[in-house]
Amino acid sequence: MLLHLYSFLGENVPFFNLVQFLTFRSGGALVTSLVMSFLIAPTIIAWLKSRQPGGQPIRDDGPESHLKKAGTPTMGGFLILLSMTFSTLIWADLTNGFVWVIILISIGFGLIGFVDDYQKLTSRSPKGISGRLKLIAEIIVAGIASWWITKLSAPDLASSIALPFLKDALINLGIFFIPASIFVMVGASNSVNLTDGLDGLAIVPVMIAAGSFGIIAWVVGNTVFADYLLINYVPGTGELTVFCAALVGAGLGFLWYNAPPAMVFMGDTGSLSMGGAIGGIAIITKHELVLAIIGGLFVLETVSVIVQVASFKLTGKRVFRMAPLHHHYEQKGWAEPTIVIRFWIISVILALIGLSTLKLR
Repeated sequence: MLLHLYSFLGENVPFFNLVQFLTFRSGGALVTSLVMSFLIAPTIIAWLKSRQPGGQPIRDDGPESHLKKAGTPTMGGFLILLSMTFSTLIWADLTNGFVWVIILISIGFGLIGFVDDYQKLTSRSPKGISGRLKLIAEIIVAGIASWWITKLSAPDLASSIALPFLKDALINLGIFFIPASIFVMVGASNSVNLTDGLDGLAIVPVMIAAGSFGIIAWVVGNTVFADYLLINYVPGTGELTVFCAALVGAGLGFLWYNAPPAMVFMGDTGSLSMGGAIGGIAIITKHELVLAIIGGLFVLETVSVIVQVASFKLTGKRVFRMAPLHHHYEQKGWAEPTIVIRFWIISVILALIGLSTLKLR
């Protein structure tokens, strides 16, 4: 929005000269979403408490330490969505189609998560809507977004994925690009959802991933840097840096209230939307495979569930004491803050490895 005002006021109001710079607008998006989170969080949390007398339902088969969290409201992801979207609309170039695709993904997956959270609250059960219904809805949103991305991308990039560590290497998936993109978005969305099991555990790795992809989007969308680093130049992706910055700012504001002991949980409303958005950005920037590195913690959590279920069905034995992986360490006696901070450290290390692929070619 401010970028469009620049064309009218830029010559007369010195401030608006700064708006033309992507780095300035990204910083502005981060600060705006952070401040907005702080301003509206108390009101939203109080409203959620008034609407959720019993708070988020706690799993009966989960760790006993979680029973003391009963009564904590959920759907805190609404705070993130609101701050992030508002900030993006203010600071991003609204003529950029990629910005609208990511907003669509965020809101679409967020609505699915909202319905799931609402079902859990009304039924007083941690199960929510059926897994099949949720998956179908996610595939529809991801499918629309994937089709839109192909229409916005350059013809030589529209149906291709890039290979890390190899310069300008592309694999054209043809008609399989949209199913592959759906898999990335749905997989990223549900991986973040599985990770969201301890106070502060999911939001920091999400911010780390968002910050990393903000850097990637900025580099990929800059013809000079893309040429220097021997990576594929994708016109228009630079504006996604603004969205990533807004997500980091909103995440910081949410973490203030989600830090142990949490005053609010993000719920599926937040985890599904943020995971889907990061997956979408990875697809647009042609760094789908790098997402598996930067988001490696989410991958580990998901794999632990898959291995646990497969092992139990095939052999009747469990590989982990409890899945996802963070519950396994809880059962081993690790304190919750210890697990959370160590998982954050792992996320930082994986993000650095993922970013190194920009140069190692």
